[in-house]
Amino acid sequence: MKKTLLLVLAALTVIAIAFAAAPTYKVTNKIKIGGANRWDYAYVDSANHRLYVSHTNQTEVIDTTTDKVIGTIPGTTGVHGVAIANDLGKGFTSDGGDNDVTVFDLKTLKVLGKVKTGQNPDAIIYEPVSKRVYTFNGRGADATAIDAVTDAVIAASIPVGGKPEFAQIDGKGHIYVNNEDKAEIFEVDAKNALIAKRYSIAPCDSPSGLAISPKGLLFSVCENKLMIVSDPAAGKVLATLPIGQGADGVAFDDGYAFSANGADGNITMVGETSPGKWEVVSTITTQRSARTIAADAKAHKLYLPGAEYGTGDKDKKGRPPVLPDSFMIMVVSR
Repeated sequence: MKKTLLLVLAALTVIAIAFAAAPTYKVTNKIKIGGANRWDYAYVDSANHRLYVSHTNQTEVIDTTTDKVIGTIPGTTGVHGVAIANDLGKGFTSDGGDNDVTVFDLKTLKVLGKVKTGQNPDAIIYEPVSKRVYTFNGRGADATAIDAVTDAVIAASIPVGGKPEFAQIDGKGHIYVNNEDKAEIFEVDAKNALIAKRYSIAPCDSPSGLAISPKGLLFSVCENKLMIVSDPAAGKVLATLPIGQGADGVAFDDGYAFSANGADGNITMVGETSPGKWEVVSTITTQRSARTIAADAKAHKLYLPGAEYGTGDKDKKGRPPVLPDSFMIMVVSR
């Protein structure tokens, strides 16, 4: 009996250690880029130690081992996002200004071609099971499916029932996308190019950034300062958590979700403090404007594009003017 009790206590101790205090993160570097002061998503290719950052009409490429800019992909007008197909040696950008996708070679960064999409392609993702690239087109409220091998359009306009935002894949042929016009996530069957199902993530308002965990849980950040943790397999919300203001991106790494709160100048760090229970575990200081985020799953680093704010009249979103030539990437690490 005593031996059994000791084993139980030992197991409980292991669980307690597993849910120990969260690691401490802080800004450890700022990668100076300069130039135009408009940006959107960042994407980390951990396998090749590269960071891709959308930057107005071009895409910056950074070596994450040195934090140095190693190249630029030109002509990605109004670029929003980047998708990488390492198995094909190709990359793809969603060019919202030209309503197309730029295809480029991963080794040389040379542009290989352009593919037309719907209006204002925003989120873009490569789905490896079907070997297709999907763009989710903001103004068109639809999606475009592209054969990533041949660059041929498979489906030019798949209606999605609202303005699509960020997308994630589960590695099994499914794509999950936030619907900004509704408090919902919809699932795309990549092979058949159709919407398979939808489920509510209320009380979220205007979901934008989306991350996925290795276990397949989804993390949506919302305009009303909430993070929603949901299970797409069950189609239900598991947790509703407070975050900061102005979040447009969220990343998941090493058991934690990180919301980039651009208006507040910080990151809300969320973790599973006990089995099935998600809570805010830390707030990490960054700087105002850093609203999107990408995670390096190997190095456990976070990358946030941003710039310095000045003084003067605010824009329609309540943001002050950005100082010229101040665009940079913040590196946040343990």
